[in-house]
Amino acid sequence: MDDFEFIGQIDEIETIAAGRSIRDLEILRELYRRGNWRKRKGIAIVRLASGRICDAELHWYEAHGIGRRKVKIKRVLE
Repeated sequence: MDDFEFIGQIDEIETIAAGRSIRDLEILRELYRRGNWRKRKGIAIVRLASGRICDAELHWYEAHGIGRRKVKIKRVLE
């Protein structure tokens, strides 16, 4: 489920991990540089590669000054 696009904005955003509690912290620092990294989740309406439009729970990493990275669909909500 990698190919999708946002339709609208992400709602119900929560931080689920921050700082050293992020498993991929070293990888994020190597790829994007040091920052105040947080793992976040939220709900958004997305268009899948098949053309289907649905609500989905998204997970991503975010840091101030770097932005949102590695956005993925965790699950499709029916």
